[in-house]
Amino acid sequence: MTEAGKTPWHLWVVGIASFFWHCIPVSDYIGFKTKAAWYLEGAGLKPEQIAWVDAYPIWADAGWALGVWGAMAGSLLLLARSRHAVTAFIVSLVGLAIMSLYQVGMQAAEYKALFGDSILMFLGFIWIVAIALFFYARAMKAQGVLR
Repeated sequence: MTEAGKTPWHLWVVGIASFFWHCIPVSDYIGFKTKAAWYLEGAGLKPEQIAWVDAYPIWADAGWALGVWGAMAGSLLLLARSRHAVTAFIVSLVGLAIMSLYQVGMQAAEYKALFGDSILMFLGFIWIVAIALFFYARAMKAQGVLR
């Protein structure tokens, strides 16, 4: 247990890094959903990639939203020292699981063909970060840092 009212320095490092890391998927989500030219052109997305994402079934699209916004909420709640960061990171993991089920479990060949072989390694890295953030928030809650 940490000293009452004392926030460990690493919470700020992890929270700020998490916030900036999750600005990327938030930009992706907003850019795709609004069809923002700055995003679609800047990301170098091909029309067939955009069409594939646009064709997500509603449940996969909902998973994407849960993953993105749950993770950003978790980051902000972590910085606010709220115990609800743990729940938000769980929501993000559920969303990531739904998206992974669709992208890798049901559409793996097309997913790799459209986005390249390295997309699966990047997805694995996303999983590692998401799980680590959940366990970090849970540990901070158990130590009484998150209220």
